[in-house]
Amino acid sequence: MDEREFAARADEALRRIETALEQSGAEVDIEMKEGGVIEIEYADGSRMIINRHGAAREIWVAARAGGFHFRWDGAAWRDTRDGTELFAALSKLVSAQTGRGVLLRP
Repeated sequence: MDEREFAARADEALRRIETALEQSGAEVDIEMKEGGVIEIEYADGSRMIINRHGAAREIWVAARAGGFHFRWDGAAWRDTRDGTELFAALSKLVSAQTGRGVLLRP
């Protein structure tokens, strides 16, 4: 995938993540920043950062549970370590940081 296609796919994924978070009912503050970065702040003051990383052609997530990298496999963004789909992984990570079950739908 070239840089232009990556940017388009990653930006679309970030928009869908923002919408999914807003519709999830999770008590979080969401801020979309320039350059493809979403900052999420939780009630306890913890944060999660989701951003596109152009050089690696990946979406990166920094959460309390650690750092995660997601690469487009032709059909979905998948964790480079265990193959988990991005929205499934984010559902678990957001649930862990909010302390309640949150399901994010693409």
